[in-house]
Amino acid sequence: MKISVIGTGYVGLVTGACLAEIGHEVVCTDNDAAKIKTLESGGIPIYEPGLEKVIPKARKEGRLSFRANPADAIGAGDAIFICVGTPPLPNGDADLSAIDHVARLVATEAKSPKLVIEKSTVPARTGQELKRALSVYSRKSNVKFHVASNPEFLREGTAVEDFLHPDRIVVGVEDEAAEKQLKEIYRPVLERTFTCPVHATGCPDGPAPAWLVTTINSAELIKHASNSFLALKISYANMVADLAERLGADIGEVVRAMGMDPRIGPSFLSAGLGFGGFCLPKDLQAFVHLAERSGVDFAMLREAEKINKGRIDRFFEKLREALWVIRDKRVGVLGLAFKPNTDDIRFAPAIDLVERLLVEGARVRAYDPEAMERARAVLPKVDYVKSAYEAAKDAEALLIATEWDEFRKLDWEKIRDTMARPLIIDGRNLLSPRDMKERGFEYRSFGRPD
Repeated sequence: MKISVIGTGYVGLVTGACLAEIGHEVVCTDNDAAKIKTLESGGIPIYEPGLEKVIPKARKEGRLSFRANPADAIGAGDAIFICVGTPPLPNGDADLSAIDHVARLVATEAKSPKLVIEKSTVPARTGQELKRALSVYSRKSNVKFHVASNPEFLREGTAVEDFLHPDRIVVGVEDEAAEKQLKEIYRPVLERTFTCPVHATGCPDGPAPAWLVTTINSAELIKHASNSFLALKISYANMVADLAERLGADIGEVVRAMGMDPRIGPSFLSAGLGFGGFCLPKDLQAFVHLAERSGVDFAMLREAEKINKGRIDRFFEKLREALWVIRDKRVGVLGLAFKPNTDDIRFAPAIDLVERLLVEGARVRAYDPEAMERARAVLPKVDYVKSAYEAAKDAEALLIATEWDEFRKLDWEKIRDTMARPLIIDGRNLLSPRDMKERGFEYRSFGRPD
Protein backbone atom coordinates (compact mmCIF):
# COMPACT_ATOMS: atom_id res chain seq x y z
CA MET A 1 0.00 0.00 0.00
CA LYS A 2 1.03 3.64 -0.42
CA ILE A 3 1.37 5.32 2.98
CA SER A 4 2.35 8.79 4.13
CA VAL A 5 3.76 9.58 7.58
CA ILE A 6 3.66 13.14 8.86
CA GLY A 7 6.23 13.72 11.60
CA THR A 8 9.61 11.98 11.87
CA GLY A 9 10.23 12.02 15.61
CA TYR A 10 10.64 8.81 17.60
CA VAL A 11 7.14 7.56 16.77
CA GLY A 12 6.93 8.79 13.18
CA LEU A 13 10.37 7.62 12.08
CA VAL A 14 9.91 4.16 13.60
CA THR A 15 6.40 3.90 12.15
CA GLY A 16 7.48 4.94 8.67
CA ALA A 17 10.59 2.75 8.64
CA CYS A 18 8.76 -0.33 9.92
CA LEU A 19 5.82 0.09 7.55
CA ALA A 20 8.35 0.16 4.72
CA GLU A 21 10.13 -2.85 6.20
CA ILE A 22 6.95 -4.96 6.01
CA GLY A 23 6.43 -4.10 2.35
CA HIS A 24 4.57 -0.80 1.98
CA GLU A 25 5.65 2.23 -0.05
CA VAL A 26 6.17 4.98 2.53
CA VAL A 27 6.82 8.69 2.19
CA CYS A 28 7.72 10.63 5.36
CA THR A 29 7.68 14.38 5.89
CA ASP A 30 8.39 16.80 8.73
CA ASN A 31 8.29 20.56 9.24
CA ASP A 32 11.90 20.37 10.48
CA ALA A 33 13.83 20.86 7.22
CA ALA A 34 17.17 20.02 8.86
CA LYS A 35 15.84 16.68 10.03
CA ILE A 36 14.59 15.78 6.56
CA LYS A 37 17.93 16.83 5.07
CA THR A 38 19.73 14.52 7.51
CA LEU A 39 17.45 11.62 6.58
CA GLU A 40 17.77 12.27 2.84
CA SER A 41 21.56 12.23 3.17
CA GLY A 42 21.48 8.84 4.92
CA GLY A 43 21.74 10.04 8.52
CA ILE A 44 19.44 9.08 11.37
CA PRO A 45 18.64 12.02 13.69
CA ILE A 46 17.76 9.88 16.74
CA TYR A 47 19.31 6.88 18.43
CA GLU A 48 16.91 3.94 18.34
CA PRO A 49 18.29 0.38 18.07
CA GLY A 50 17.22 -1.32 14.86
CA LEU A 51 16.66 1.81 12.79
CA GLU A 52 20.24 1.62 11.51
CA LYS A 53 19.26 -1.69 9.84
CA VAL A 54 15.72 -0.91 8.75
CA ILE A 55 16.06 2.56 7.21
CA PRO A 56 19.02 1.94 4.84
CA LYS A 57 17.50 -1.35 3.67
CA ALA A 58 14.07 0.17 2.98
CA ARG A 59 15.61 3.16 1.17
CA LYS A 60 17.86 0.94 -0.96
CA GLU A 61 14.86 -1.16 -1.98
CA GLY A 62 12.90 1.97 -2.89
CA ARG A 63 10.12 1.63 -0.29
CA LEU A 64 11.05 4.55 1.97
CA SER A 65 11.63 8.17 1.03
CA PHE A 66 11.66 11.55 2.77
CA ARG A 67 10.17 14.77 1.43
CA ALA A 68 10.55 18.31 2.71
CA ASN A 69 7.35 19.39 0.95
CA PRO A 70 4.36 18.02 2.93
CA ALA A 71 2.12 18.31 -0.12
CA ASP A 72 4.27 15.69 -1.89
CA ALA A 73 3.89 13.29 1.01
CA ILE A 74 0.15 13.89 1.37
CA GLY A 75 -0.43 13.26 -2.31
CA ALA A 76 1.63 10.06 -2.28
CA GLY A 77 -0.36 8.08 0.31
CA ASP A 78 -3.77 6.46 0.34
CA ALA A 79 -3.39 6.31 4.13
CA ILE A 80 -1.81 9.09 6.21
CA PHE A 81 -0.38 8.50 9.68
CA ILE A 82 -0.24 11.61 11.88
CA CYS A 83 2.80 11.31 14.16
CA VAL A 84 3.35 14.90 15.28
CA GLY A 85 4.13 16.03 18.82
CA THR A 86 1.48 16.87 21.40
CA PRO A 87 3.58 18.58 24.09
CA PRO A 88 2.12 19.74 27.39
CA LEU A 89 0.76 23.26 27.74
CA PRO A 90 1.53 25.21 30.93
CA ASN A 91 -1.72 23.96 32.49
CA GLY A 92 -0.91 20.32 31.65
CA ASP A 93 -3.31 19.95 28.72
CA ALA A 94 -1.98 18.49 25.48
CA ASP A 95 -1.11 21.06 22.84
CA LEU A 96 -3.05 19.90 19.78
CA SER A 97 -2.05 22.76 17.48
CA ALA A 98 0.18 20.48 15.41
CA ILE A 99 -2.74 18.07 14.86
CA ASP A 100 -4.90 20.96 13.71
CA HIS A 101 -2.14 22.18 11.39
CA VAL A 102 -1.83 18.72 9.83
CA ALA A 103 -5.62 18.53 9.39
CA ARG A 104 -5.53 21.80 7.47
CA LEU A 105 -2.61 20.61 5.32
CA VAL A 106 -4.22 17.27 4.51
CA ALA A 107 -7.61 18.80 3.76
CA THR A 108 -6.22 21.45 1.43
CA GLU A 109 -3.55 19.34 -0.32
CA ALA A 110 -5.35 16.01 -0.77
CA LYS A 111 -6.79 15.46 -4.23
CA SER A 112 -8.27 12.00 -3.56
CA PRO A 113 -9.96 10.19 -0.63
CA LYS A 114 -7.65 9.42 2.29
CA LEU A 115 -7.67 7.38 5.47
CA VAL A 116 -6.27 9.72 8.14
CA ILE A 117 -4.89 7.85 11.15
CA GLU A 118 -4.05 9.37 14.53
CA LYS A 119 -0.82 7.80 15.74
CA SER A 120 0.11 10.65 18.07
CA THR A 121 -1.04 10.32 21.66
CA VAL A 122 -4.08 12.56 22.01
CA PRO A 123 -6.92 13.06 24.52
CA ALA A 124 -10.19 11.25 23.92
CA ARG A 125 -12.51 12.96 21.43
CA THR A 126 -9.60 14.41 19.46
CA GLY A 127 -10.63 12.17 16.58
CA GLN A 128 -14.03 13.82 16.49
CA GLU A 129 -12.38 17.24 16.28
CA LEU A 130 -10.04 15.94 13.59
CA LYS A 131 -13.01 14.77 11.52
CA ARG A 132 -14.65 18.16 11.90
CA ALA A 133 -11.46 20.02 10.95
CA LEU A 134 -10.95 17.88 7.85
CA SER A 135 -14.54 18.52 6.81
CA VAL A 136 -14.28 22.28 7.35
CA TYR A 137 -10.94 22.74 5.59
CA SER A 138 -11.86 20.52 2.62
CA ARG A 139 -15.22 22.11 1.85
CA LYS A 140 -13.91 23.59 -1.42
CA SER A 141 -12.32 20.40 -2.76
CA ASN A 142 -15.07 18.12 -1.45
CA VAL A 143 -12.53 15.31 -0.90
CA LYS A 144 -13.80 12.58 1.44
CA PHE A 145 -11.82 11.42 4.47
CA HIS A 146 -12.06 8.47 6.83
CA VAL A 147 -10.57 8.98 10.29
CA ALA A 148 -9.16 6.29 12.59
CA SER A 149 -7.17 6.10 15.81
CA ASN A 150 -4.24 3.69 16.04
CA PRO A 151 -2.42 4.44 19.30
CA GLU A 152 1.25 3.53 19.53
CA PHE A 153 2.66 1.36 22.29
CA LEU A 154 6.32 1.80 21.38
CA ARG A 155 8.98 1.85 24.07
CA GLU A 156 12.02 3.95 23.28
CA GLY A 157 14.99 1.61 23.11
CA THR A 158 12.90 -1.30 21.77
CA ALA A 159 10.54 0.59 19.46
CA VAL A 160 11.41 -1.27 16.24
CA GLU A 161 10.82 -4.65 17.85
CA ASP A 162 7.67 -3.35 19.54
CA PHE A 163 6.25 -2.26 16.17
CA LEU A 164 7.10 -5.48 14.37
CA HIS A 165 6.16 -7.82 17.24
CA PRO A 166 3.42 -6.10 19.27
CA ASP A 167 1.26 -7.82 21.85
CA ARG A 168 -1.80 -5.99 20.53
CA ILE A 169 -2.82 -3.63 17.75
CA VAL A 170 -5.63 -1.26 18.70
CA VAL A 171 -7.64 0.44 15.96
CA GLY A 172 -10.43 2.89 16.66
CA VAL A 173 -12.75 3.17 13.66
CA GLU A 174 -16.27 4.23 12.79
CA ASP A 175 -16.75 2.37 9.53
CA GLU A 176 -15.93 -0.99 8.02
CA ALA A 177 -13.84 0.47 5.19
CA ALA A 178 -11.38 2.07 7.63
CA GLU A 179 -11.01 -1.16 9.60
CA LYS A 180 -10.45 -3.16 6.41
CA GLN A 181 -7.77 -0.77 5.19
CA LEU A 182 -5.96 -0.76 8.56
CA LYS A 183 -6.03 -4.54 8.73
CA GLU A 184 -4.47 -4.70 5.28
CA ILE A 185 -1.73 -2.31 6.43
CA TYR A 186 -0.94 -4.52 9.42
CA ARG A 187 -1.50 -7.89 7.72
CA PRO A 188 2.24 -8.71 7.46
CA VAL A 189 2.58 -8.09 11.22
CA LEU A 190 -0.54 -10.08 12.07
CA GLU A 191 0.45 -13.00 9.85
CA ARG A 192 4.24 -12.61 10.25
CA THR A 193 4.87 -12.76 6.53
CA PHE A 194 8.02 -10.60 6.60
CA THR A 195 11.64 -11.37 7.36
CA CYS A 196 12.45 -9.85 10.72
CA PRO A 197 15.46 -7.49 10.68
CA VAL A 198 15.79 -7.54 14.47
CA HIS A 199 16.08 -11.31 14.97
CA ALA A 200 18.67 -13.00 12.79
CA THR A 201 16.78 -16.29 13.02
CA GLY A 202 13.46 -14.78 11.94
CA CYS A 203 10.41 -13.79 13.95
CA PRO A 204 10.36 -14.97 17.58
CA ASP A 205 8.00 -17.73 18.59
CA GLY A 206 4.80 -16.83 20.37
CA PRO A 207 1.22 -15.88 19.65
CA ALA A 208 0.31 -13.40 16.95
CA PRO A 209 -0.71 -9.95 18.20
CA ALA A 210 -4.30 -9.38 19.23
CA TRP A 211 -6.36 -7.30 16.78
CA LEU A 212 -8.60 -5.02 18.86
CA VAL A 213 -11.26 -2.96 17.11
CA THR A 214 -12.85 -0.19 19.17
CA THR A 215 -14.51 3.17 18.71
CA ILE A 216 -12.21 6.13 18.10
CA ASN A 217 -12.96 7.54 21.56
CA SER A 218 -12.10 4.24 23.25
CA ALA A 219 -8.83 3.83 21.32
CA GLU A 220 -7.71 7.30 22.39
CA LEU A 221 -8.65 6.59 26.00
CA ILE A 222 -6.81 3.23 25.96
CA LYS A 223 -3.47 4.91 25.29
CA HIS A 224 -3.76 7.53 28.04
CA ALA A 225 -5.19 5.04 30.52
CA SER A 226 -2.34 2.60 29.83
CA ASN A 227 0.46 5.14 30.27
CA SER A 228 -1.13 6.62 33.39
CA PHE A 229 -1.40 3.18 34.97
CA LEU A 230 2.28 2.48 34.25
CA ALA A 231 3.20 5.78 35.89
CA LEU A 232 1.04 4.83 38.85
CA LYS A 233 2.91 1.51 39.23
CA ILE A 234 6.29 3.26 39.30
CA SER A 235 5.17 5.78 41.91
CA TYR A 236 3.63 2.99 44.00
CA ALA A 237 6.91 1.07 43.90
CA ASN A 238 8.76 4.20 45.02
CA MET A 239 6.49 4.71 48.01
CA VAL A 240 6.93 1.06 49.01
CA ALA A 241 10.70 1.58 48.65
CA ASP A 242 10.59 4.50 51.07
CA LEU A 243 8.66 2.35 53.53
CA ALA A 244 11.09 -0.53 53.05
CA GLU A 245 13.98 1.75 54.04
CA ARG A 246 12.23 2.70 57.27
CA LEU A 247 11.42 -0.93 58.12
CA GLY A 248 14.71 -2.51 57.11
CA ALA A 249 13.15 -4.46 54.22
CA ASP A 250 14.51 -4.89 50.69
CA ILE A 251 12.39 -3.38 47.90
CA GLY A 252 13.96 -5.79 45.39
CA GLU A 253 12.66 -8.77 47.32
CA VAL A 254 9.26 -7.13 47.81
CA VAL A 255 8.57 -6.23 44.16
CA ARG A 256 9.96 -9.55 42.93
CA ALA A 257 7.35 -11.39 44.96
CA MET A 258 4.62 -8.91 44.04
CA GLY A 259 5.41 -9.28 40.33
CA MET A 260 4.93 -13.04 40.47
CA ASP A 261 1.23 -12.43 40.99
CA PRO A 262 -0.23 -12.49 37.45
CA ARG A 263 -2.75 -9.85 38.49
CA ILE A 264 0.14 -7.43 39.13
CA GLY A 265 3.08 -8.44 36.94
CA PRO A 266 6.72 -7.39 37.35
CA SER A 267 6.95 -4.61 34.76
CA PHE A 268 7.28 -1.01 35.97
CA LEU A 269 7.60 -1.98 39.63
CA SER A 270 10.92 -0.14 39.65
CA ALA A 271 12.08 1.99 42.57
CA GLY A 272 14.52 4.83 42.06
CA LEU A 273 14.61 8.29 40.49
CA GLY A 274 11.16 7.87 38.95
CA PHE A 275 9.80 8.06 35.43
CA GLY A 276 10.67 10.53 32.71
CA GLY A 277 10.68 10.74 28.93
CA PHE A 278 8.23 12.49 26.68
CA CYS A 279 5.32 10.07 27.17
CA LEU A 280 4.54 9.23 30.78
CA PRO A 281 4.85 12.71 32.37
CA LYS A 282 2.87 14.56 29.70
CA ASP A 283 0.30 11.79 29.22
CA LEU A 284 -0.31 11.65 32.96
CA GLN A 285 -0.92 15.42 33.09
CA ALA A 286 -3.14 15.38 30.01
CA PHE A 287 -5.19 12.47 31.37
CA VAL A 288 -5.74 14.24 34.68
CA HIS A 289 -6.90 17.42 32.91
CA LEU A 290 -9.16 15.43 30.60
CA ALA A 291 -10.74 13.76 33.64
CA GLU A 292 -11.21 17.07 35.45
CA ARG A 293 -12.86 18.68 32.44
CA SER A 294 -15.18 15.69 32.31
CA GLY A 295 -16.09 16.04 35.98
CA VAL A 296 -14.03 13.06 37.22
CA ASP A 297 -11.67 13.54 40.17
CA PHE A 298 -8.49 11.58 39.41
CA ALA A 299 -6.68 12.55 42.60
CA MET A 300 -4.68 9.32 42.69
CA LEU A 301 -2.89 10.33 39.49
CA ARG A 302 -2.14 13.77 40.93
CA GLU A 303 -0.52 11.99 43.85
CA ALA A 304 1.47 9.73 41.51
CA GLU A 305 2.79 12.82 39.74
CA LYS A 306 3.67 14.45 43.08
CA ILE A 307 5.54 11.34 44.23
CA ASN A 308 7.51 11.24 41.00
CA LYS A 309 8.53 14.88 41.24
CA GLY A 310 9.76 14.27 44.79
CA ARG A 311 12.27 11.56 43.84
CA ILE A 312 15.05 14.06 43.12
CA ASP A 313 14.55 15.47 46.64
CA ARG A 314 14.86 11.96 48.11
CA PHE A 315 18.01 11.39 46.09
CA PHE A 316 19.53 14.63 47.36
CA GLU A 317 18.73 13.66 50.93
CA LYS A 318 20.95 10.62 50.42
CA LEU A 319 23.67 12.65 48.71
CA ARG A 320 23.70 15.37 51.35
CA GLU A 321 23.68 12.82 54.18
CA ALA A 322 26.77 11.20 52.66
CA LEU A 323 28.71 14.30 51.56
CA TRP A 324 27.44 16.80 54.17
CA VAL A 325 28.42 19.73 51.91
CA ILE A 326 27.87 19.48 48.13
CA ARG A 327 29.36 22.81 47.05
CA ASP A 328 32.72 22.50 45.27
CA LYS A 329 32.64 18.71 45.49
CA ARG A 330 33.52 16.82 42.30
CA VAL A 331 30.57 14.59 41.39
CA GLY A 332 30.44 12.06 38.56
CA VAL A 333 27.12 11.29 36.89
CA LEU A 334 26.52 8.11 34.90
CA GLY A 335 23.56 8.42 32.55
CA LEU A 336 21.70 11.40 31.08
CA ALA A 337 18.97 9.80 28.93
CA PHE A 338 15.63 9.17 30.62
CA LYS A 339 16.12 5.42 30.10
CA PRO A 340 18.76 3.14 28.53
CA ASN A 341 19.04 2.48 24.77
CA THR A 342 17.89 5.95 23.76
CA ASP A 343 19.38 9.42 23.42
CA ASP A 344 16.15 11.09 24.56
CA ILE A 345 16.63 13.51 27.46
CA ARG A 346 13.13 15.03 27.46
CA PHE A 347 11.81 15.17 31.05
CA ALA A 348 14.73 12.94 32.05
CA PRO A 349 15.24 12.69 35.83
CA ALA A 350 18.98 12.68 35.15
CA ILE A 351 18.78 16.17 33.63
CA ASP A 352 16.84 17.47 36.63
CA LEU A 353 19.44 15.85 38.88
CA VAL A 354 22.37 17.53 37.12
CA GLU A 355 20.62 20.92 37.11
CA ARG A 356 20.14 20.59 40.87
CA LEU A 357 23.79 19.63 41.33
CA LEU A 358 24.89 22.75 39.45
CA VAL A 359 22.60 24.94 41.55
CA GLU A 360 24.10 23.36 44.67
CA GLY A 361 27.58 24.29 43.41
CA ALA A 362 28.89 20.83 42.57
CA ARG A 363 31.57 20.32 39.92
CA VAL A 364 29.84 17.87 37.61
CA ARG A 365 31.48 15.44 35.22
CA ALA A 366 28.98 13.34 33.21
CA TYR A 367 28.94 10.41 30.83
CA ASP A 368 26.19 8.76 28.77
CA PRO A 369 26.71 6.31 25.87
CA GLU A 370 24.31 8.17 23.54
CA ALA A 371 22.73 11.29 25.07
CA MET A 372 25.64 13.66 25.71
CA GLU A 373 25.22 15.81 22.59
CA ARG A 374 21.55 16.43 23.39
CA ALA A 375 22.41 17.11 27.04
CA ARG A 376 25.16 19.55 26.06
CA ALA A 377 22.54 21.78 24.42
CA VAL A 378 20.61 22.22 27.69
CA LEU A 379 23.45 21.83 30.23
CA PRO A 380 26.50 23.55 28.71
CA LYS A 381 28.31 23.99 32.05
CA VAL A 382 28.81 20.27 32.61
CA ASP A 383 32.13 18.58 31.87
CA TYR A 384 31.21 15.77 29.43
CA VAL A 385 33.69 12.91 29.25
CA LYS A 386 34.25 9.89 27.02
CA SER A 387 33.82 7.09 29.55
CA ALA A 388 32.44 6.14 32.93
CA TYR A 389 36.00 5.85 34.18
CA GLU A 390 36.70 9.49 33.35
CA ALA A 391 33.49 10.52 35.11
CA ALA A 392 34.60 8.68 38.25
CA LYS A 393 38.21 9.95 38.30
CA ASP A 394 38.88 12.04 41.43
CA ALA A 395 35.15 12.17 42.22
CA GLU A 396 33.88 12.32 45.79
CA ALA A 397 30.61 10.72 44.70
CA LEU A 398 29.49 8.78 41.64
CA LEU A 399 25.77 8.95 40.86
CA ILE A 400 23.96 6.41 38.68
CA ALA A 401 21.03 8.13 36.95
CA THR A 402 20.28 5.84 33.98
CA GLU A 403 20.39 2.05 34.04
CA TRP A 404 22.54 1.41 30.97
CA ASP A 405 23.72 -2.21 30.87
CA GLU A 406 27.22 -0.90 30.16
CA PHE A 407 27.35 0.39 33.73
CA ARG A 408 26.71 -3.06 35.20
CA LYS A 409 29.80 -4.40 33.47
CA LEU A 410 32.30 -1.75 34.53
CA ASP A 411 35.57 -2.62 36.24
CA TRP A 412 34.42 -1.37 39.61
CA GLU A 413 37.73 -2.06 41.35
CA LYS A 414 39.39 0.26 38.82
CA ILE A 415 36.74 2.91 39.49
CA ARG A 416 37.19 2.57 43.26
CA ASP A 417 40.92 3.15 42.95
CA THR A 418 40.51 6.32 40.86
CA MET A 419 37.85 8.00 43.00
CA ALA A 420 38.76 10.51 45.68
CA ARG A 421 36.13 8.83 47.84
CA PRO A 422 34.52 5.51 46.83
CA LEU A 423 30.91 6.65 47.29
CA ILE A 424 28.16 5.49 44.95
CA ILE A 425 24.56 6.65 45.10
CA ASP A 426 22.57 4.42 42.80
CA GLY A 427 19.40 6.12 41.59
CA ARG A 428 18.32 3.07 39.60
CA ASN A 429 19.13 0.20 42.00
CA LEU A 430 21.34 -1.11 39.23
CA LEU A 431 24.02 -2.74 41.36
CA SER A 432 24.09 -5.16 44.27
CA PRO A 433 24.62 -3.50 47.68
CA ARG A 434 26.49 -6.56 48.96
CA ASP A 435 28.80 -6.74 45.94
CA MET A 436 29.62 -3.05 46.05
CA LYS A 437 30.39 -3.10 49.77
CA GLU A 438 32.62 -6.13 49.32
CA ARG A 439 34.49 -4.12 46.71
CA GLY A 440 35.09 -1.37 49.24
CA PHE A 441 32.44 1.17 48.26
CA GLU A 442 30.10 3.25 50.34
CA TYR A 443 26.90 2.38 48.52
CA ARG A 444 23.40 3.83 48.82
CA SER A 445 20.27 3.09 46.79
CA PHE A 446 16.48 3.20 47.09
CA GLY A 447 14.56 0.87 49.38
CA ARG A 448 17.42 -1.48 50.18
CA PRO A 449 19.45 -1.88 53.39
CA ASP A 450 22.70 0.11 53.34
